[in-house]
Amino acid sequence: MPLTSADYAAIWLTLKLASLTTVILLLIGTPIALWLSRTRSWLRGPVGAVVALPLVLPPTVIGFYLLLALGPNGWIGQLTQALGLGTLTFSFTGLVIGSVIYSMPFVVQPLQNAFAAIGSRPLEVAATLRAGPWDTFFSVILPLARPGFITAAILGFAHTVGEFGVVLMIGGNIPEKTRVVSVQIYDHVEALEYAQAHWLAAAMLVFSFLVLLALYSSRRTRAGWS
Repeated sequence: MPLTSADYAAIWLTLKLASLTTVILLLIGTPIALWLSRTRSWLRGPVGAVVALPLVLPPTVIGFYLLLALGPNGWIGQLTQALGLGTLTFSFTGLVIGSVIYSMPFVVQPLQNAFAAIGSRPLEVAATLRAGPWDTFFSVILPLARPGFITAAILGFAHTVGEFGVVLMIGGNIPEKTRVVSVQIYDHVEALEYAQAHWLAAAMLVFSFLVLLALYSSRRTRAGWS
């Protein structure tokens, strides 16, 4: 049975959500990962633990507390209402916020490992050449940490595509607005539409395999070059 228009809408929304989430995570995750890889502050432990929380917390727990915070009685919800923005629950913006929090460790940790692997020697050489912080980052850190950025982008994108609990708690199940692929599969199963669920589930399976294949192939290629 071919995919329906609702299936294609869910696929498009999922890709849109994953792409935007990955870009945001790379932007905010890079300084966090760089700080975690360099600092000796006592805050490193607590900050690292907060970043890694989604690895151990059930998605429904994260979604529940985000639902409270973003809702009309939550502190974020009250702030957005005061600014005339309404509440962010059951909206695409709410999905983005939840996705950024839920996929944070899958982007920050590969970047942190990549930055730590660089060591201090290249930065010391750059400092002796009077390179500024931005010049050092773009000319030294970014090229050396490029494999980490590739891994972080792949993992962040793929993890967002596979979300279910968080997006369902925050976004609900609104067609063409918050209904992503994982929720669409759930709807098909609930309606006993197993053939359509198979199509989407198989697509997710193939996508996940290709992502992991690309990730491990790139690691093997880099290992062969080194």
